[in-house]
Amino acid sequence: MKKLLFLYLGTLLFFIACKKETTEVTLNPNAAITLKVNELYSKYGKSNDAVYNQPIPNDLFSSGLKKALENAINASKEDIEKVKKSDHPDEKPLIFEGAIFSSLYEGYTHYEIQSVKVNGKTAVVPVKFEYDMSSPKLIWTDTIHLIESDKKWKIDNITFDTIGSAKDLKTVLKEFAQSTRE
Repeated sequence: MKKLLFLYLGTLLFFIACKKETTEVTLNPNAAITLKVNELYSKYGKSNDAVYNQPIPNDLFSSGLKKALENAINASKEDIEKVKKSDHPDEKPLIFEGAIFSSLYEGYTHYEIQSVKVNGKTAVVPVKFEYDMSSPKLIWTDTIHLIESDKKWKIDNITFDTIGSAKDLKTVLKEFAQSTRE
């Protein structure tokens, strides 16, 4: 009888121990937004190769920004193929050059999130950048705009500093896609 009791008890404990815990960790908005901005610059900050060689993640960019990125990338890839098949395959196709997620063409050597300002389902994050590979070093601030979608924060646009020539990321992507079709 004791053996049977231990067998049942052991089996019950085994199944309890094997039960998966599906606890969802919920970060406060500031922490979640900070993680998104850091993910953007760790994944795409130093090179545009990542934009061409990886699928655009659903959980990093809003659907509108993701669509704009995909349209621009597809337009660039189409132009690359068009040039390859043209009478002048040595011409340079339209490709992303420079750091597309930063005001400065050369990119940055360091960045620092200045603050996180949440207003309902939107957030604004000024990010201070530094480029110290020139003299004098360059310092500027771009502003990341995020939206909350499906209970997750996603990057919706970037307003560029006046150090560059572009106003914001969505405008740059739209103009780039249009220029490849002209």
